[in-house]
Amino acid sequence: MTTPLASRTEFVRAISRLDATALVVGSMIGSGIFIVSAEILRQVQAPGLLLFVWALSGVVTLLGALTYGELAAMFPKAGGNYVYLREAVSPLFGYLYGWTLFVVIQTGTIAAVAVAFARFTSVLFPSLSPDVFLGTTLHLPQPIGDIAVGLSPQRIFAILSIALLTWINVRGVRTAAFIQTSLTAIKTVALAALILLGITIGRNAVALASNFGPTFWPVGGLTLSVLPVIGAAMVGSLFSMDAWNNVGFASGEMKNPEKDLPFAMATGVLVVVALYVLANVAYLNVLPTDVIAAASTEGRPPVGTTALQAMFGTPGLVIMAIAVMISTFGCNNGLILSGARVYYAMAVDNLFFKSAAVLHPQYKTPAVALIAQAVWTCVLCLSGTYGQLLNFVIFAAVAFYMVTAIGLFALRRKRPDLPRPVRAPGYPWLPGLYVVLTGLIAIDLLVQPATRTYSFLGLALVVLGVPVYYGWRKWAAPA
Repeated sequence: MTTPLASRTEFVRAISRLDATALVVGSMIGSGIFIVSAEILRQVQAPGLLLFVWALSGVVTLLGALTYGELAAMFPKAGGNYVYLREAVSPLFGYLYGWTLFVVIQTGTIAAVAVAFARFTSVLFPSLSPDVFLGTTLHLPQPIGDIAVGLSPQRIFAILSIALLTWINVRGVRTAAFIQTSLTAIKTVALAALILLGITIGRNAVALASNFGPTFWPVGGLTLSVLPVIGAAMVGSLFSMDAWNNVGFASGEMKNPEKDLPFAMATGVLVVVALYVLANVAYLNVLPTDVIAAASTEGRPPVGTTALQAMFGTPGLVIMAIAVMISTFGCNNGLILSGARVYYAMAVDNLFFKSAAVLHPQYKTPAVALIAQAVWTCVLCLSGTYGQLLNFVIFAAVAFYMVTAIGLFALRRKRPDLPRPVRAPGYPWLPGLYVVLTGLIAIDLLVQPATRTYSFLGLALVVLGVPVYYGWRKWAAPA
């Protein structure tokens, strides 16, 4: 059933090591770092635990990047995780990943980032209202609550941004890679500037006393009873650090994927984790705990905007809006570029629409896969807010990270003679620790009241892929 991808591809190998690293960094840094710290602090209720949640999420993500390096070097083909799971576990698991990626993980993330892009653009153009003018409100049980489905000026603008980036990516990977590298450089410098300002001229005596005094850690310290709360609070931070593996999806267009993929994953993740933890240190230097916790709620600006406003007043609002617009636009460029390569790989294996396996004759890009991804993403833009889309994504993403890491162990046992240009450092302990940590996070997301409903819905979507897989195989089988 499986068709060798290398014999079918005609991709332009235009992505350098720098471009690949920029793709990792650019896909990771979106809007989350400027928004979700407020929700995390509301859950953990202590500045020290806020930093602990971000640091722990960073450790988990870095372990994943180090573990995936071996798989990426072994299978430097378009498709990334889909190929790793297909080869290491089974074609079914590979399909379930691709199915879930298309239904919610990649498309839901793109939609969430596009909604955030439109939301921050509305700071400069207030006419981009979030009010739905053509649609209806679905009254669903808590914790989902009411969902306003339909069109709004913000959602239309989000859809237009997706259409523009899809058009850019259809026209060639060189242009998309150049845009990605350029925007990544700009937003990395902007985030570094926010950190530098926060720990220098933005230092606030009230904030320092509030955040780094006796209330830094919760009463009793880091106890077992606090761990489930930390796990649930990691939804936002893990989402903000997600998409680090997307560079593997586009490995068919890299100049030297065997060496550049592991380097880009590890280096890109390390840079982003450092920036994220330091950004939260900056927030705690500028804003008291109660101000951070009150941010990003209805009618209040996100925590990043609140921090810049505290330093510069009204101009800080505009500066942050522009910074996040650049950040989210660049993030979605990387997500759109990479996601379509998975659907291309599935189509080559006859597990997606056949037309998605055909590259554009002029631009050598998976144009049909890009368009299909854009259409479904635009539908998701009409169905929820940033927070709701975020919650639907994270459980499935974490679960597949865990299963893919398990696949590394399976390959070591089943195919020990397979060439391994790069080996996972600390094997089996570090990859094993990654499996344990992602497994515990997934279980916690299933049992915590705040995340349970979304996580079971995510699990249901994965399970729904099983009959779809067998039905598709039967439908697509040669007569």
